[in-house]
Amino acid sequence: MRQERERALTLLRQAGAETIDHPGGTLLAHLGRVDALLTSWGARPDLALAGLCHAFYGTDEFPVALLPLDRRAELVAAIGTGAEELVHFYASCDRKASYHGLTDGTAPFVDRFTGRATFPDLSARRDFAELTAANELDVLAASADMRTRHGASLRSLLTRWVPLLSPAARAHCATVLGVNE
Repeated sequence: MRQERERALTLLRQAGAETIDHPGGTLLAHLGRVDALLTSWGARPDLALAGLCHAFYGTDEFPVALLPLDRRAELVAAIGTGAEELVHFYASCDRKASYHGLTDGTAPFVDRFTGRATFPDLSARRDFAELTAANELDVLAASADMRTRHGASLRSLLTRWVPLLSPAARAHCATVLGVNE
């Protein structure tokens, strides 16, 4: 995974992630912190690498895309198919349509790029929840304004998602937000 991480960092720098403002400094700094947080939680290598790369295609809350979707092969070449699929899945989420039912395997996950509804398996939903928790907790840790504006809603969301989170992520949520199991 060391080579994949180095290739990812090269792509991120080439895409200008060091120059894009983000709570807590730059987008590149944020991505590194998300990777480190997931790693500290014991995430498997592909998930931690997805944490480093989760902004490549933008999200519906952070529309800056570092690579267009028609260049997915470049990210696959850098980080591998498994990690890139996690990045794409994360980026594709229509949050308003998908967040409420993530713990329910019968609720649709709506792709914001295509509008298509899918029903991801438990493993995919767990990965998504873990990456979301790491991303959002880093943003709140980096910005008092974001904590004030979004702390309560994130606490509510992650409380609902506790069944999907790893024990380490749950403990971090409890410490930062007071989320209980």
